[in-house]
Amino acid sequence: MLIIRNISQLCSGPKGPVRLDKPELVTRHYHAAIGIDDGKIAWVRDSYDEPIPPGARVIDAGGRAVIPGLIDCHTHTVFAGTRENEFVLRAEGRSYSEIAESGGGIKSTVKAVQQASLEELVAIAMPRLHRMLEWGVTTVEVKSGYGLSVEDELKMLRVIKALNEAQPIELIPTYLAAHSIPNEFRGDGDGYLDSVLSDDVLKTIADEQLAEFADVFCERNVFTVEQSRRVLEKCREFGLAPRIHADQIAQIGASKLAAEVGAVSVDHLEEIDEESLLAIKKSGTIAVLLPACSFYLGVPQAPARAIIQAGVPAAVATDFNPGSCCIESLPLTMSIACTQMGMTPEQVLVASTANAAAVLKRADRIGSIEPGMQADITILDLPNVEQMFYFAGRNCTHTVIKAGEVVMRNR
Repeated sequence: MLIIRNISQLCSGPKGPVRLDKPELVTRHYHAAIGIDDGKIAWVRDSYDEPIPPGARVIDAGGRAVIPGLIDCHTHTVFAGTRENEFVLRAEGRSYSEIAESGGGIKSTVKAVQQASLEELVAIAMPRLHRMLEWGVTTVEVKSGYGLSVEDELKMLRVIKALNEAQPIELIPTYLAAHSIPNEFRGDGDGYLDSVLSDDVLKTIADEQLAEFADVFCERNVFTVEQSRRVLEKCREFGLAPRIHADQIAQIGASKLAAEVGAVSVDHLEEIDEESLLAIKKSGTIAVLLPACSFYLGVPQAPARAIIQAGVPAAVATDFNPGSCCIESLPLTMSIACTQMGMTPEQVLVASTANAAAVLKRADRIGSIEPGMQADITILDLPNVEQMFYFAGRNCTHTVIKAGEVVMRNR
């Protein structure tokens, strides 16, 4: 058994998905202790003054706060190359769309990924995951989408699988071949989809267990609503649960599509309207908010308060990627959600743990600290949780525990 004691403040929401408009979202235990057995939480107590059982290991939290392991449920962590030139162009006043239309954007990343080997992509991504772990993140969703060919999309998924086996963060793979239309299929999005949605490709993904979700960038000048429907419905035939990039740049009905197909999540939502909001509320789809992306691009944030007040469960994730959000830190993203979106620290904590777990269909196992749950735990080098948001940009993580094992000590 592993016992964590002398916890100043243990903060956790219930199992997700959770409506964030409810009072008392987070349960707090003061001067608390946690017992962990066989990788799971055995008990949570308000204090622990008993003799230590023979053979038990003890972590003295030293008056520090404890939260569930953080979950980043929307990332593009596997890529090659960098795009700092575009960062400069945006600083000079060029928009993300203007840069893409002039030949920049995703195309440069696709070229770099296609030229890189599987082993090179693993080596490039490993330090990123290590830094995420140092920030207290224990589970990360990772999308393909920079291959834009059958061969290279499968390569990306195999990279994610190799990374999952090589380091302690639990990685959840998503098939995002419908991220953009490659140059060789310009003007023929349906022809491109024919290639990446063939039965042979999807059967390979299923047989090798390369992905759990399918995603599509439903947006003006990318994939239409009907093309996106085709992607999600076809992938679901092979066991891939639907997710969707929606309402980021323009309102074309992507969120309504998410509701119609029963998508697990609808992500971005900067341009969501009231009709779409009502649709996703009725469908039970979870809204994934990406505040660091809008922050990075310098554009208006998604209407988080309206989404929350409508009763739609919301998660918060980084959207870490090489073009529109080169921010790896989920804690920094969480602070941005407070300062830019008007969310409270308790709302963001639940959004980045319990609700993020629900997006990844793991709410029965991770995202909450209670008996029977997997012991994914982050010990902060702080006496209370609010300071994690207050010290925006500072790494406040002390110790990270994954499935009952200490996998990172920063101090």
